[in-house]
Amino acid sequence: METTIPKSSTALIALIRADFTTLIRNRRSVILALLVPNIILISWKGLVKHTGGPFVLATAVTIGLMAIGLMGYSISIARDRDKGVFQRLRVAPLPTWTIMLSRILIQLFMIMLLTLVVFLVGYKFDEITLSVSGYLLTFCVAFIGGAVYLGLGQLIVGSIKNPETVNATTRLVYFLFMMTGMFGDIAQFSDMGKLGPYLSAFSHWSPYGCVKLMLSASMEPAKWGHDHNMALLLSLGYAIVFAAIGINKFKWESR
Repeated sequence: METTIPKSSTALIALIRADFTTLIRNRRSVILALLVPNIILISWKGLVKHTGGPFVLATAVTIGLMAIGLMGYSISIARDRDKGVFQRLRVAPLPTWTIMLSRILIQLFMIMLLTLVVFLVGYKFDEITLSVSGYLLTFCVAFIGGAVYLGLGQLIVGSIKNPETVNATTRLVYFLFMMTGMFGDIAQFSDMGKLGPYLSAFSHWSPYGCVKLMLSASMEPAKWGHDHNMALLLSLGYAIVFAAIGINKFKWESR
């Protein structure tokens, strides 16, 4: 009996439908990914007049992108690998690339949803408005920033097989990135800049700093300059290096 191999597009659509169903069933994790950055956005309302709306919005989006790439993508991949989901999918007549592409497309949807919700909350509670070009450019830059953290999540899940260790590592990296960003922000707007140029430079050009720098400038396109071009190039470099190493090291089975 001849086995019919489905078209790649048909297989991809089926996988996307299944992954969306899983996303809806795990709506608590979706709510948490959206809740944390918006809590920060609402609680920082008093800072808007001092730092500007784009600064606050960029911080919220950056923190949300970290949650999606680190604690959303990597943990779900590690969990499904441990349960043998990937092992079963690989024996099915499906192109291997469709399995991972489906997961990435779901995360891109989450990035779009996060950015939209942050914009709405920022307008509703903090009265922050941007130009049309600012909104459109920020959406594009958010995908680039999301690629940085998806790549980092791939690096972690590719280097570590145990799902519990992946969980712990992603939470630690998330915490360290948040602390790095917060110290950098404090140094920028207070006398803590006296802590030294190394801390400021590290925070500024870290994955957190580059993504936030791009996002903040994209909300005010007229202010885009040399530093933002450098942040864009570094972000692309981070994403490519993280993803390349993570894909190379990734194992489809946990054992």
